[in-house]
Amino acid sequence: MDNKVLLVTGGSRGIGAATCHLAARQGWAVAVNYTANSLAADEVVRATRANGGQAMAVQADVADEAQVLRMFEHIDAKFGRLSGLVNNAGVVDVTARIDEMSVARWRRMFDINVIGSMLCAREAVRRMSTKHGGSGGAIVNVSSAASRLGSAGQYVDYAAAKGAIDVFTVGLAREVADEGVRVNAVRPGLIETDIHASGGLPNRVRDLQHLVPMQRGGRPEEVAEAIVWLLSDAASYTTMSLVDVSGGR
Repeated sequence: MDNKVLLVTGGSRGIGAATCHLAARQGWAVAVNYTANSLAADEVVRATRANGGQAMAVQADVADEAQVLRMFEHIDAKFGRLSGLVNNAGVVDVTARIDEMSVARWRRMFDINVIGSMLCAREAVRRMSTKHGGSGGAIVNVSSAASRLGSAGQYVDYAAAKGAIDVFTVGLAREVADEGVRVNAVRPGLIETDIHASGGLPNRVRDLQHLVPMQRGGRPEEVAEAIVWLLSDAASYTTMSLVDVSGGR
């Protein structure tokens, strides 16, 4: 790609931040999206620039269409036409059974994890697709092994949302395959990030790593390697793929 411009949603921490750092080292100009923690996003940008990369922080709640539109316009103005998107922004909630969950919780789960990814993908396709005058690009959706496992007794709503991402990945990949846009997903397993603490289970990886054939949790950097490969020209004949990064679980 001549103009490698990448947006990583939820790029200020965890898998998103690791992806920003690795992509910048491989020549991408990176837009680091965040919702509220500007200090964390600014630190990712600072570290990227210190290593000679290009980066900018862009605030937007991906569940809000108006904010998403402004975010893409800001990237257009600063870096030019987008050529890569990583739909990484996502949330979990506290551990609960289905009979303990509220509709408000479900709406938040799907608004951010599913509709947010679809909104960003729509805007990316409008910029990447040869149908719209673009020169192609790649989208990587961050799903979860939960889409296969179901997360029974913890957060089946999160698992269901990630199942929707899997199906969306397959459908969108077919839709834009002949327009120069590749669409794939990674499905991380138990990864050492602070998303578990936000769901009230800060020790979740340690507590469940015995279920992983490799007997350990993964690192955000290990997931980032798969994401950045899928974005790259090395994956030029790969689309509609769901790549498990889960230690065999």
